[in-house]
Amino acid sequence: MSEPVTVVIVGAGQRGKAYGRYALAYPHLCKIVAVAEPRPRTRELAIKQHALKEDAVFTAWQDLHSASARALAATGKPLADALVVAVQDQMHVEVVEAFAAHGYHILCEKPLATTPEECIRIAHVAKKSGMIFGVGHVLRYSPYNKAVIEVIRSGQLGKPVNIVHVEPVGYFHFAHSFVRGNWGNEKTSSFSLLTKSCHDIDILCHYLNPETPKRVSSFGSLTHFRKEAKPKAAGEATKCLDCADERNCAYSAKKIYVDPVSRGDAGWPAATITDGVPDIESITAAMQGPYGTCVYESANDVVDHQVVNLEYSDGSTCSFTMVAFTEAICQRFTRIHFTHGELIGDMDSFTVTDFRTGQKSRTRPEPEDQSGHGGGDWGLMGSFVKAVRESDQTVLGTTVDEILKSHLTVFAAEKARREGTVVDVEEYERQVREGMKLSGVNGVAKKLGETAL
Repeated sequence: MSEPVTVVIVGAGQRGKAYGRYALAYPHLCKIVAVAEPRPRTRELAIKQHALKEDAVFTAWQDLHSASARALAATGKPLADALVVAVQDQMHVEVVEAFAAHGYHILCEKPLATTPEECIRIAHVAKKSGMIFGVGHVLRYSPYNKAVIEVIRSGQLGKPVNIVHVEPVGYFHFAHSFVRGNWGNEKTSSFSLLTKSCHDIDILCHYLNPETPKRVSSFGSLTHFRKEAKPKAAGEATKCLDCADERNCAYSAKKIYVDPVSRGDAGWPAATITDGVPDIESITAAMQGPYGTCVYESANDVVDHQVVNLEYSDGSTCSFTMVAFTEAICQRFTRIHFTHGELIGDMDSFTVTDFRTGQKSRTRPEPEDQSGHGGGDWGLMGSFVKAVRESDQTVLGTTVDEILKSHLTVFAAEKARREGTVVDVEEYERQVREGMKLSGVNGVAKKLGETAL
């Protein structure tokens, strides 16, 4: 294939824009040819960025799907080579299933879906179709993590025995996304270990591959972002702009959104809560909704700190901590303990100590571009585009089975937290599949009987 890989973006919000910008940076490799986005100003921005024609722009994914069906009937080909699914998490399964039937290769933002059953459905469809299939586990694709993997796979420090991994979400990031935002309530989204940290569990699985998770336990709760923790000085105020104690609050919506925009900073997180580029008018209007609500009066119920303990098939262990209350924003910290050495890293650089020689070395991999997650966003998109171009799933460095396994490990961990038990990951998966067969969820029982995953 000498022409650029053509891609359709379904959902042009923060993640859709991040992946779409790859095409702007590498137009000889990738071209965005259509978009589906309900918000008018956000949609308009995508049209301008990618010079899209009127008939390639849709307000709903269903309209895009209908146009794709017409193209397929008329020419025998869909609208593009591939499709990026960047809609809200609970919509992933219906969008992936619908477009897989048209023959697209698909890159789905993480998590795959919000239930284990839907994750299995997506994996089934991906394998049955034979498509190139990727998921937004961007940590795998950063130069930093690629360098860490090289150390692990080289065997220079012996066998990895234990990993300690911390994701510091960040105090105002957590308030933005997991208290006021789209991922704050399980009924409308899912639990925070899945929506925020599924790619952390995935990178741990990737570090220790080919070993697989066997047993998991977990503890965590919603400790602070609840009405009982509301400062007395805030009184009955439910909106930050009406609160007498706002200036003393770390989680003030005025500090997080309004003040930066007033200084000319229209980037994240303010950019995510308005339709189009935020200005004082639009950001003030947004303050009337959930993003202007007191964090102690919000409708959130997801945990604000959690630990996960994992045992793998060779007896190696991992401990993972997700915590809201940090100054660092998603700047993960990792210690990997080997039989003959140690690796300590912070996503920017890592230090390797060889116990046998006493030598210590520091590596600071430089991202090839300025995309998010230390270059992981475009690292993933570039790998996906190359995999589509070469018709080779191995270019992505992962399989559908591995993607599914790490997701099911997250669900098993949440089961362990809720029930206060140690969960056998393989037994958990068996029970989920058996339940699907017994209930015949959306006809999947018959499909699962026809094609093994």
